Amino acid sequence: MLLLLLNENISGTVIQALRDRGHDVLAVKESMRGAGDEEILERARAEKRLLVTQDKDFGELAFRSRRATPYGIVLFRLAGTTPDEDNRKIIEILESGTEWAGHFAVVTETQVRLRQLR
Repeated sequence: MLLLLLNENISGTVIQALRDRGHDVLAVKESMRGAGDEEILERARAEKRLLVTQDKDFGELAFRSRRATPYGIVLFRLAGTTPDEDNRKIIEILESGTEWAGHFAVVTETQVRLRQLR
């Protein structure tokens, strides 16, 4: 089971599918609507959750400002042919068994790049 904090740009379809698969999902669009990026990062850190987003601003916060969560951040940069395809890919990648903790991951159509958080 994954402990996840899904940013507001992650679809409701993904949120529900991950819950249906037994993951503990906190969705910004449900309980933190309008929260700033720093507040979202702090919540992920406080609750030991992997942060999942499509917002590139989290990369800047994680590396330039050195404000990251040790539980990991996954940035999805997908441009699939359909939203359903992107949703499927998000679920597949999150459940892949990758060790997210301590990493900033960028996921594209063709690769998953992991960078160590410091």
